[in-house]
Amino acid sequence: MSQPYVTLNNGVAMPALGFGILNRDRPYLTVDAVRQALETGYRLVDTAANYNNEREVGEAIRSSGIDRSEVFLTTKLWIGHYGYEEALNGFSGSLRRLGLDYVDLYLLHWPYPLNFEATLASYKAAEKLLADGRVRAIGVSNFKPEHIERLLEHAGTVPAVNQIELHPFFAQKEARKTNLRHGIVTEAWAPLGNIVARNPVNATPGPLDHPLIAEIGKVHGRTNGQIILRWHLEKGVVAIPKSVTPERIRSNFDIFDFKLSVEELEALDALDTGSRFSRDPEIVDVETFPIKVID
Repeated sequence: MSQPYVTLNNGVAMPALGFGILNRDRPYLTVDAVRQALETGYRLVDTAANYNNEREVGEAIRSSGIDRSEVFLTTKLWIGHYGYEEALNGFSGSLRRLGLDYVDLYLLHWPYPLNFEATLASYKAAEKLLADGRVRAIGVSNFKPEHIERLLEHAGTVPAVNQIELHPFFAQKEARKTNLRHGIVTEAWAPLGNIVARNPVNATPGPLDHPLIAEIGKVHGRTNGQIILRWHLEKGVVAIPKSVTPERIRSNFDIFDFKLSVEELEALDALDTGSRFSRDPEIVDVETFPIKVID
């Protein structure tokens, strides 16, 4: 099954639907999951240094039988490696663990506002990697509009992508407007809203359990997950759902042969609470988010 692509602001083509793989505590599931995704037809694979599964992701890509040029690979720099030289070393570590020659998209994982100078230095390092041809595109993750504007005051390269928490319960309208104004592609992590159900202070069912989405699914003969992912596509948002279940991996990819009506899109838009369910990027730092990258 073919899929659409989006063109980044530097002319690089990126699949409009990708496969996210976290499994920080279960990296042994990664190889089979990525292989299943590639067999299904996904060509965008998203990981990060602090997921501690780059070795497994690289192994799955290398052993897939699919030419490397056909796979769009994203990884991210962890905040514990921020700083110019630190970022260059962090990237080298990622490339070594992946066992690959280059990365298609390299992101700063968080803005780190409490040490934004380190954020800027890390982005300068990413620009160096781009100039040297070690990455095909660079971008950011979890940046609020004010972080984007602050970065652009100093950066020579507009980020190609801003990967943020985004789902029907948190539609990120202002972030999407800012990204669009600057030619930055918006990419959704937790696109199915699974993070809502994991939030210990949240008593509301997540998007996957919402009756409205189930009702729209019945109209189209689709699962709730497929309806949500189709909503992302029609909003022009790249989505990277995560799963290790073969059936779910295949189901999430089967969204290219139907469309939602204007009324259905408006109904889904109305589910937006305006509140995030993940960490607030404004207060992220290495003390409160002490994940270690296993080298």
